[in-house]
Amino acid sequence: MTAGFSQTRFPRHIFRTILCRRCYSTRPPVSLLGQQYPADATTNITSAIIDKVGRNLYMNPSHPLGILQSLISSHFHNFNSMVGLPPVVTPAQNFDDLGFPPDHPGRAATDSYYINKDLMLRTHTSAHEVETFARGERKWLLSADVYRRDEIDASHYPVFHQMEGARVFSADAAGRAELEDDNARLAHFLARSNIVIEDVPHITPTNPRQDVHDPVMAGLVALNLKQSLNSLMLTLFGDRAGVNEGEPLRVRWIEAYFPFTTPSYEVEVFFCGKWLEILGCGVVQQRTLDRSGVPDSISWAFGLGLERIAMILFSIPDIRLFWSQDPRFISQFTAGEINTFKPYSRYPACYKDISFWLPDAGLHDNDFCDLVRDTVGDLVQDVVLIDSFTHPKSNRSSKCYRINYCSMDR
Repeated sequence: MTAGFSQTRFPRHIFRTILCRRCYSTRPPVSLLGQQYPADATTNITSAIIDKVGRNLYMNPSHPLGILQSLISSHFHNFNSMVGLPPVVTPAQNFDDLGFPPDHPGRAATDSYYINKDLMLRTHTSAHEVETFARGERKWLLSADVYRRDEIDASHYPVFHQMEGARVFSADAAGRAELEDDNARLAHFLARSNIVIEDVPHITPTNPRQDVHDPVMAGLVALNLKQSLNSLMLTLFGDRAGVNEGEPLRVRWIEAYFPFTTPSYEVEVFFCGKWLEILGCGVVQQRTLDRSGVPDSISWAFGLGLERIAMILFSIPDIRLFWSQDPRFISQFTAGEINTFKPYSRYPACYKDISFWLPDAGLHDNDFCDLVRDTVGDLVQDVVLIDSFTHPKSNRSSKCYRINYCSMDR
């Protein structure tokens, strides 16, 4: 690879931006949802991200994300469903309150969007867990937009939407009776349903209960979590699994690790011939409940990405389409209905390669992807690093990216 610009050149202001973002002595304030926030050396939120804040796609009942959000809310009909929480949180809310270790990669500026050193855009709905538990909510759902710096491809976008749910039980005889009754109800329902569940033990040495939890209660809560979510999988996929009539829905449980739950699990469904990861869940870390002022209780929680499931159910091939305002996209969907998306763009993709020397401070792939989004918006389908080079004499480094242009609306 020859370091320097390829035949197709990017505008030079892109590379000025790379350098200038890091050298402001006085940065302009960040304007977000009608408020002004002071910027500092930590600020890395971009104009492309700011433009997306407040769109709240999941609150539109005729949008695929809104249809799915409503379907899940209807399934948990006796849970309090919360929407519209502001996306600006503190790093403590987003990480510390949930037990994220100080060196967790999600804290890095290359992974998260910081307004300044004290404020950021939430990277997950769990940033509101402590405040929600503290309000005394015992059965709740929370839907929101979340933000993470990420690569550019058909399944990743820096703004997406999550839905989280939790249920709290008293850690006493009354809570145990509530669990036993609800587990019996759910077991009876699932036994009569067309579903095959590949389970794992609730608690193992590699996926242990918390020391502060009674072993019986921990097992009952894990079972209630699993049965509640197996029931949800039937609601979402039972009639749409793409299998022959009469064949059961197949659900698979896998041990997992999350900083804010233990034991923890992932749930997969067998859909259209392959296993697909759907959500993560587990028994909430007791320190989260303690920090929320909810003593003598035990809780489960789950979180899922609305885009991931909506792409499956509606056969939407590219995550960028969720942001389309083209009537040919919008008109295909009706509140309360799940139907198959029909593509309308007829033009093939084309790619351009770009190579350049890296600045002395280096350049993370996510930095470059943000610059691409700021420059050409959603015209780019994916960005792939295809070559890197270090000059043997000067020791300068360069990278070459392939930028694949493919509009979904033309």
